[in-house]
Amino acid sequence: MSEALARRAATLEDVARAAGVSRSTVSRVINNIRNVDPELQQTVRDAVAATGYVPNAAARALVTRRAGAVALVMSSSAGQSAGQEGIFTDPFFGRVVSGMIGALRPLGVHPVLMLADDPAAREQVLSYLRQGNADGAMLVSTRADDPLPGRLLDAGLPTVLFGRPGEPLPGQVSWVDLRNVEGGRLAAEHLRARGCRRIVTIAGPAAISAGADRLAGTRAVLGDLPAVEGDFGQASGARAMERLLDEHPDLDGVFAANDLMARGAVAVLIERGRRVPEDVAVIGFDDSSAATVGLPPLSTVRQPVEEMAAEMTRLLLDRIADPLAGPGSVLFDPELVIRESA
Repeated sequence: MSEALARRAATLEDVARAAGVSRSTVSRVINNIRNVDPELQQTVRDAVAATGYVPNAAARALVTRRAGAVALVMSSSAGQSAGQEGIFTDPFFGRVVSGMIGALRPLGVHPVLMLADDPAAREQVLSYLRQGNADGAMLVSTRADDPLPGRLLDAGLPTVLFGRPGEPLPGQVSWVDLRNVEGGRLAAEHLRARGCRRIVTIAGPAAISAGADRLAGTRAVLGDLPAVEGDFGQASGARAMERLLDEHPDLDGVFAANDLMARGAVAVLIERGRRVPEDVAVIGFDDSSAATVGLPPLSTVRQPVEEMAAEMTRLLLDRIADPLAGPGSVLFDPELVIRESA
């Protein structure tokens, strides 16, 4: 950097001269307009670092009409385990945030975390987004009948869902999801293959497509097996396991629709004097940290949450960059992970 440049703030023109490109090219790179050759983007970023140029956020917003931020909205009904308390106890949500931040950080786009667990909170989210404080929303909803996806689309806000829409929406929407039916099938086939004959399941909430699909996959293999619905929280898994043991004391296999419920089930089995997996095999779902923090380590069906969240981010940024582009949907494949519980 020259002595004269060091005495004043660097400008776009300084960066353009250092990079050997036009001012407009520098502007497109800095404003994350996605039509610049990757090698040229890196040249401009190197020039930005060399000159010490700091973009003016207010000026950039006037040029791009963008906030340079996107919202990650966690939406649930009041009392649902995925509400405010569940955000900080369920590893799933932390993995979503991690995948989103990993995809946004290289682009200089800021994440905004918002909770929408009751009608008042949903109105606050809508008001915040309508005011242009974020350029779009990635929505993780725990209810098939959640009104928020439709209201975001009605407001013309770019939106991507984690999980396919539970009901028809007023407009087309992008989403990512897992082949959850196949995941339930993988778990059921593994339990049957290892010799379990009296298998029960702790299902996820029927109102959530993931819960319904995982149960459907299990039943496709095992028929109408005994099932108790949980709420994806560890305590609900323990309660369901107590009920299933009381009603089916000879059970020898358990599939829980997520790892937290499986961990709750294992604790109850051990309290009741059942060995895992010698007496009862247990398999969970997600391959979250809950699968590995306790004993025995859980066999589980892996859901690549971080990769799914990164794909959500890509879909949303593409929609923001080109509002006229059609929506996209991406389905991920589950993977069986064998550990010590089954």
